[in-house]
Amino acid sequence: MKKFLKMYRTNTFFAVGITICFIWIMIAIFANQIAPYDPLTQNVLNRLEPPSSTHWFGTDRLGRDILSRVLVGAKLSVSAGLITVTLAATIGSIYGGIAGYVGGVADDIMMRLAEMVLAFPALILAMVIGVVLGPSLYNTLLALVIVAWPTYARVMRSVVISIKENDYIEASRALGASNIRILVKEILPNTIGAVIVLATLDIGNQILFFSTLSFLGLGTPPPTPEWGAMVSDGMDNFMQWWICTFPGLAILTMAIGANFIGDGIRDLLDPKLRKEF
Repeated sequence: MKKFLKMYRTNTFFAVGITICFIWIMIAIFANQIAPYDPLTQNVLNRLEPPSSTHWFGTDRLGRDILSRVLVGAKLSVSAGLITVTLAATIGSIYGGIAGYVGGVADDIMMRLAEMVLAFPALILAMVIGVVLGPSLYNTLLALVIVAWPTYARVMRSVVISIKENDYIEASRALGASNIRILVKEILPNTIGAVIVLATLDIGNQILFFSTLSFLGLGTPPPTPEWGAMVSDGMDNFMQWWICTFPGLAILTMAIGANFIGDGIRDLLDPKLRKEF
């Protein structure tokens, strides 16, 4: 904790990332309380109004307040990124950890399956899965998890292979520890750092992927506010720049904040840089 606080004080980008992500998470939690208007309420008399003192971010083609929709949309977009990364990291870490520890033919077969998924461009594969399953929140999250888990599996496998031949692992075997105990008690705790760094860096990517699928109509169905879908709505009224600009900035700031945090945690956990903190 002391190292974390010291890094927050000394690393500007890390501090900015923490601040940005904290603000968006708080907005996602309390969005319904702080939104000035109902994000679903339509008022055609106020449609396509530019930013003003009444509607700070303007209104869309149905007269809905864009600020309210951005705030409430954070609940879905931020949650989607966090849920996707959590599930993908958990599945991929367990899968890769087992493959790396068991080794041999089982390792080859398991990693070939993971590489089959990685052989396809991530966004294209997610789009195909989304089209096959149909547009919905759960199907979109499932598509993103399917695309993301092999990356964690490869990282975990590499780390486990580098750890399992250490002397303390051999000592545990000599003392009669089972393979499951060695994997859970000795190896996995030493691999958490690599997974945390990858997961933190991946949050921004998953929010972008989720927003992209929503932009293409494969995410949550309207009228649910979601950043990617809001950007897509703005493309139909391109001259009204505020419709897509503000949700686009929300995606940009959250992605940048998550990447700043990931870079900071990587520096904190890197043995070559750890002494600086």
